[in-house]
Amino acid sequence: DLEFEYSDADKWTVELSGESDLGSMCDKRSCLCVSAVPDQKWTELDSVQHRAHAMRLLDGLDVIGRERRLKVARAILYMAQGTFGECSSELEVQHWMRYNVFLLLDVGAFTALVELLNMEIDNSAACSSAVRKPAISLADSTDLRVLLNIMYLMVEAIQREEPTDSPEWRTIRETFKSELGSPLYNHEPVSVMLFGMVTKFCSGHAPHFPMKKVLLLLWKTILFTLGGFEQLQCSKVSKRVALGLPPLPEDSIRVVRSMRAASPPASASDLIEQQQRRARREHKALIKQDNLDAFNEKDPYKADDAREDEEENDDNDNSLEAEPFPLERDEVMPPPIPHPPSERVCFPKGLPWAPKVREKDIENFLESSRSKFIGYTLGNDTDTVVGLPRPIHESIKTLKQHKYVSITEVQSTKEEEYLKTPLSGGEEELELCATELLYQGILPSLPQYMIALLKILLAAAPTSKAKTDSINILADVLPEEMPTTVLQSMKLGVDVNRHKEIIVKAISAILLLLLKHFKLNHVYQFEHMAQHLVFANCIPLILKFFNQNIMSYITAKNSISALDFPHCIVHELPELTAESLEAGDNNQFCWRNLFSCINLLRILNKLTKWKHSRTMMLVVFKSAPILKRALKVKQAMMQLYVLKLLKVQTKYLGRQWRKSNMKTMSAIYQKVRHRLNDDWAYGNDLDARPWDFQAEECALRASIEQFNSRRYDKNQSNPEFLPVDNCLQSVLGQRIDLPEDFQMNYDLWLEREVFSKSISWEELLQ
Repeated sequence: DLEFEYSDADKWTVELSGESDLGSMCDKRSCLCVSAVPDQKWTELDSVQHRAHAMRLLDGLDVIGRERRLKVARAILYMAQGTFGECSSELEVQHWMRYNVFLLLDVGAFTALVELLNMEIDNSAACSSAVRKPAISLADSTDLRVLLNIMYLMVEAIQREEPTDSPEWRTIRETFKSELGSPLYNHEPVSVMLFGMVTKFCSGHAPHFPMKKVLLLLWKTILFTLGGFEQLQCSKVSKRVALGLPPLPEDSIRVVRSMRAASPPASASDLIEQQQRRARREHKALIKQDNLDAFNEKDPYKADDAREDEEENDDNDNSLEAEPFPLERDEVMPPPIPHPPSERVCFPKGLPWAPKVREKDIENFLESSRSKFIGYTLGNDTDTVVGLPRPIHESIKTLKQHKYVSITEVQSTKEEEYLKTPLSGGEEELELCATELLYQGILPSLPQYMIALLKILLAAAPTSKAKTDSINILADVLPEEMPTTVLQSMKLGVDVNRHKEIIVKAISAILLLLLKHFKLNHVYQFEHMAQHLVFANCIPLILKFFNQNIMSYITAKNSISALDFPHCIVHELPELTAESLEAGDNNQFCWRNLFSCINLLRILNKLTKWKHSRTMMLVVFKSAPILKRALKVKQAMMQLYVLKLLKVQTKYLGRQWRKSNMKTMSAIYQKVRHRLNDDWAYGNDLDARPWDFQAEECALRASIEQFNSRRYDKNQSNPEFLPVDNCLQSVLGQRIDLPEDFQMNYDLWLEREVFSKSISWEELLQ
């Protein structure tokens, strides 16, 4: 198994080096190693002098001259990078980095940086000159990169908690966290401002924006303000308690971490070769040709229908088979070697997940049982079991034991009540947490944000061809002068690949975090975002991403560890050669690529779960062979999410597919949670079930729009539901200021409207 531990982010040192540019780090070192304070070392000054110098730098950001301002920003960046010129070890750099960042935050540097960043975003001169340029390079985004670097280092350093942190630092962290997530800066959360940069870049108005840095800062801001996967789990537990729901059957993070990966699948041709080799080795007679033909004739791996053949056109199709079927075994394989009794197979103790049942499943089961045995139905009644046989009673008892009510169901039921009874339903208590504030901030432009993120993801995917019309995401990685030597070209190649991988990592983490947090906050916020992702072709895009040699993507060596920050600052740089660049690091796999793959699979699961029309999209886009190839990666968490995606579509893939993929089926049975009366493995009554993508999505869209207009559209509240004062005394007793022209022409009005019109008082009274 790959020794991979899935978490919110990689190790701190790796995340710090993630924002550094390999190409410009060495130049940065020479231009930044200016002493922070003349004639004195920063590390030898006391805290009062540190603070005074930080305040001086902050004042320097307020000057009008652009060059002067940029010089001061670079000095602040040098501080945020831990004044590395005076440090002798990586730990020392990290210590001073955290100290300096907390100092900068305390004197108000972050607010000043946000204002400067806003000025740069609105700098129309820079945007228009970038649009006119034939080729954009690193030089076009220098100012922006310096600002984003400082902000990234500040967020990254502050969100990391250490047991040795002082109470003062803890208070600063909590204050910064709440400020970052609330609309304090420019009347919107910082995340919304960064989303604005992403859309501006994708629309072509600002092609010089350094997208990698923007996306990294956006990811870290969302992670810090909303919380990571552990916090999500804690919030889920507390929310269930608040809603009066029973506790979760298990801690999903812990279960996944303790899972083992299944052995990688082998192809049919490999298996035959293996058997032949084993036969030779044991000096057995060679297999007769006619037997081999017989095997090939009824080879379970060869598909019956043309569609299957078309799907699995490569010989190395890695169905999770590790052996042919028992019927053929005698013909081809030598007799099994008897194992000594000590090597007994250890069966796992029980299944990893507690089974779950929905209320709807119990209703369906009871309805079918009643109509079968008695011939009557009772609608939604799940308690009356009169006249049903004893085994059915026991089945119902078991189903009810494992009944699971999700927060989603409670939220959607409440929403229905609010819409049914808008007056008597009472006021909804809206908790203005960071997730709620972020949703309100991105709601007006949410479709554009999703399209922009997916556009960049497509451009950064390794399967994408460099088309002329796709957006250029390499603006902040290509130097002004293109490389002239082989070594420089190789270095740039590594840098470009690493750049793309970091972008994929950031986008996949952003989308997953937003989907999970919105789902916990309110199901229709999640559905709103998910639907826009589906409309922007997220499902085929993720499948396109996985339609590559996934093992080579996960073991890619696109990093030069010698150039990582802060390693490159403290140690002498070794001589970079073509061989050392080719060799890369000695890691078994690339953490960020495996992290990205798991995130994308989780997003795909979130989009398709319980949505019949979207599950059918997986089938239509022929995702089964692509997903099966991903099972080659020996990592339990990744395999779990692949198997989940295969499970939902198994019944639609046909009997032949199931027959020739029994090992995959048993892996699903062992690893994926059971829904007690789900017939995922059989595919009954499938032809009778129509699927209308448009109807399903339109019904969902209507519910989302009702939710959004009820909660967030205060101007368009229905006039019929507004309170009306119909008491004669209070209406006549109200003082109304009449305009002057009316008072002047009052006699005319009386004559025209009252005296000249005949009123039938008897009719009025009746």
